[in-house]
Amino acid sequence: MKIAVVCYPTYGGSGVVATELGMGLAQKGHEVHFVSSSQPARLDLLNARVHYHEVAMLHYPVFEHSPYLLALTSKLVDVVRHEGIELVHAHYAIPHATAALLARDILNREGIRLGVVTTLHGTDVTLVGKDPGYEPVVSHAINLSDGVTAVSESLRHDTLAHFHVEKPIQVIPNFIDLERFRQRIPCRFTLALAGENQKRLIHISNFRKVKRVDTVIRVFALIREQIPACLLLVGDGPERPRCEQLCRELGIASDVRFLGKQEAVEEILSAGDLFLLPSETESFGLAALEALACGVPVVSSRSGGLPEVNVDGVTGFLTDVDDVPGMAFAAMRLLKDDALLKDFRHAARKQAERFDIHRILPLYEEAYRHALHHVPAG
Repeated sequence: MKIAVVCYPTYGGSGVVATELGMGLAQKGHEVHFVSSSQPARLDLLNARVHYHEVAMLHYPVFEHSPYLLALTSKLVDVVRHEGIELVHAHYAIPHATAALLARDILNREGIRLGVVTTLHGTDVTLVGKDPGYEPVVSHAINLSDGVTAVSESLRHDTLAHFHVEKPIQVIPNFIDLERFRQRIPCRFTLALAGENQKRLIHISNFRKVKRVDTVIRVFALIREQIPACLLLVGDGPERPRCEQLCRELGIASDVRFLGKQEAVEEILSAGDLFLLPSETESFGLAALEALACGVPVVSSRSGGLPEVNVDGVTGFLTDVDDVPGMAFAAMRLLKDDALLKDFRHAARKQAERFDIHRILPLYEEAYRHALHHVPAG
């Protein structure tokens, strides 16, 4: 198949999943064209079947903000015409699926058939989509797509609850490359990032309020009172200055490392003893899955799709959002018992194997074939 992948180019979960999926499809022989405002962060173009098309933004004085939706639509029309694209996989209902559907309408008038599969990742449903002003657009994008997937049962349930959906939604979970994400021993970060006798706790996110990084820090402060430990914070975002100040106020700054954005997160995870993810909401929890794949148990909130990834009492523990004492207690159960921690590490890796990319890719291929089978003639 010739597939166009439309996604955000960032380090966020949807961009990573879209990029890894496209590259995996190319390795299986499909021709994949990425269409985005800039080159996706993890995109490897050293493959003859992988192509990238940048959406050029024109700036008009009459618009305060450039109309990205229209620029994306025009680029999709151009790519489909000249590259023979059969299907567009849009990651996010708005603006990506909306642009794909508009491009399909334009191309249909020329007799060109184009399938559109939309994957819901979370924010388009749980945040933007709940705004009454956007609900009709999101519902339209879902209902007119030739196929719709969601990354968790939780997200599917939220979508059906908040939108007028007539189209069936298939749950295809996010996935992991188990060759890349695995525990690496010895790990060059083990002693470089912490003292020899310190337990290493890790959090990775984009430092938005919804990630509750301040909760991570408060949990760590309680743990540090009883256990020699350090906290490794990977990522960057609007909450970082406030979090740095909180570390100073709590007197733990010397044992907290802000590492910024990192490419080799699997190496940092390999150095970890425990992963903390107290998010207010997570449609899936890709960061938690990456930790599990590296043999690192997860203590997380039980919000959104996290219970579908992190098995309470097996691969880690689930707590209520903002339950700082409860999360600290759960973490210390593992950190104080090496035998229990070893059991959880083994279970974490076994759980991650359920989400192996080689198991998930065929599900998307079948979704594409099903969608193309139902595309009406131009």
